[in-house]
Parts: sequence; structure tokens; C-alpha cells
Amino acid sequence: MTALLSILVLVFISVAIWQMVKIFDLTQGNANGDESQIAHDGDNKINGYLMLGFLIFIYVITIICFVKFGDLPLMSNSASEHGPGIDNLMIISMVIIFLVQTVTQFLLHYFAFKYRGEKGKKALFFADNNKLEAIWTIIPVIVLAGLIIQGLFTWTEIMNVSEEDDTLVVELYAQQFNWKARYAGADNTLGKANVRLIDIDRANILGVDESDPNAQDDIITTELHLPVGRPVLFKMRSQDVLHSAYMPHFRAQMNCVPGMITQFGFTPTVTTEDMRVTPEMIDKVQNINRIRVEKSKALIEKGEDALERYEFDYLLLCNKICGKSHYNMQMKIIVETQEEYDAWLKTQKAFKDSLNK
Repeated sequence: MTALLSILVLVFISVAIWQMVKIFDLTQGNANGDESQIAHDGDNKINGYLMLGFLIFIYVITIICFVKFGDLPLMSNSASEHGPGIDNLMIISMVIIFLVQTVTQFLLHYFAFKYRGEKGKKALFFADNNKLEAIWTIIPVIVLAGLIIQGLFTWTEIMNVSEEDDTLVVELYAQQFNWKARYAGADNTLGKANVRLIDIDRANILGVDESDPNAQDDIITTELHLPVGRPVLFKMRSQDVLHSAYMPHFRAQMNCVPGMITQFGFTPTVTTEDMRVTPEMIDKVQNINRIRVEKSKALIEKGEDALERYEFDYLLLCNKICGKSHYNMQMKIIVETQEEYDAWLKTQKAFKDSLNK
């Protein structure tokens, strides 16, 4: 890697020196009356048509990308109550960006062609144009203000999750390189915790305060179960470095910061089983398994184990590059009915019963 970077640096330095030599030769030629290096009408005409050609290329490649890669599955499979609002905000932003890009690129390339250099032709100079400046200032201000206001309302609606009786309180604990979930137990109140209280010998891996009465019925798991249709409030901690709890299908992401507690809440709306049978997810799973079958053939020929068949699951991911095993930092999320969630919860050990005596 170091050798590659060194080669790239040398290449860039060589290009820079070459350009400087060309500039020096051009200035010397002009000083001596040599105009062989100055662009003439033919050069300007060629460059003008090249600009139009590049404009056509931009539009053609854009159309091809829309046809071939235009399906945005993550814009249609949100599984949280606030998900459609986030998706709408994203779609509006993308439409505005696309329209602005289409118009500005056309004007940029067309004007470069129309006003290309011609002998004897002088450019018309405007010191300023108050009307034009007002237009290109006011329109972006209005558009951006609309996007920001809608975003603020959406964000406020998402973050206003209160710890009511029906709200499930769960702690997400991040550490290099795994996740732990801590449920509040029957009292729906998480016990106090601090990384200084971590005691591996006692199996207190989250630093939960053993003397806190609210902590006794807490439940620590390596798999996240959520009841569908019930608000969930996540309290997030990090043991070591900055992590980011990212749950893409729930349109949820929040940094996990060492030394402080951050929070994010949402209401799951689609169970894992229901998401697995949606047409989009069936096609995605079939496509992934086709790829795995092809790769497995090559692995078997080498005497290695075949890849397992893929089955969809919601995932909690880390969206910060937190170390060399960052890619492996994920936890399965299971969204199920309240009855299934209650049955699973009964099989889990309370914090006081999981400690080594």
C-alpha cells in the first residue's frame, strides 16, 4: 500500500511539473510573438461541440442508470412508523437535486458552446445584475428552508418518544466488535450502569450497578427482540470508541458515544415474518442465493465449504469505522407479535441470576 501511494505521489508531481513547463513555454512564446500555442477558431469550435457531446453523454448515462439501477428497494420497505416520512423527505430531496442538476448542466454546457471564442467577437460584460442575483439567491433560500423545516418537523416527531407505561425501554451497548441489548425488566426501568463497574469475573460485562434495585430484573441478550406495534425507546452507550447504531429498515441511526447516553425511539410496524414474504424481499433473497450457489461451486472445487443459504433478518449495524473488525459488528433484530415477544422474554435470565456467585 505504501509503495502504491508513493508511486501515485510521484505521478502527480510529474504531471504538475509537466503542466508548469507547458505554461512557461506558452508565456515565453507569447512574449516572442509566437502564437502557435494559442487556440484558434477551429479549436474553439471543436471544444464547443465536445461540450455538447459531453452533455449528451451525461444525459444518456443518467437514463441508462435509471433504467438499470433505478429500483431503490430501501425506499419502499420501511418497517417503522416514522419510516414513510423519512422516505418522503429523501424522495423530495432527490427529485429537487435531479431537476437542478439537469437544468444547470444543460445551461453550463450549452452556454460553453454558444459563447465559444470567435475571432473578432467580444464578450458582453456586466458588472452586476441585481435581478439575476436576487433570483438565484431567493429561490435556493425558499427551497432549502422548505426542506429544513420539513426535516425539523420530521425529526421532532421521531424523537418525541416518552417513557410511558406502554413504551419498551431497551439499552443498546456497543463495544469492539459486538452489540449487547439490555431490557428494563418488569419495572420498565433500566438500572444504573457505568463502564467502571465492569467485572468479568462476575460476568457483569456491561458495568451494571449490582446494588441498584432497578437493575436486578434487567435482562442482557445478544439478540434484539421487538414487539410489533409497540413504541421502543433505545438508550445507547459505548464502552470504548464512537460507534453508530444503524437499523436501516427502521430508518433509525444514532451515535453511541463513550461517556454519555444517547437515545432514539421508533415503533416497529412489520414483523420479520411479514417482511420475508413481501415480493421485493422474496426477489432479493432469491437473487442473493443464486449468487451464493455460483460462488459455492467454486469453493467446493477448491475443497472449501459451500456458503449457507441466505434468509432475511433485520439487522443492527455499526455505521462508524470503529476498528479492523467493524464489518462484523452486527446483531440480529427479530420483530414479532407481543405474545411471541413475551414468550421469548420468559426464557431469558434476569441480571441478578446471570451473575457468577
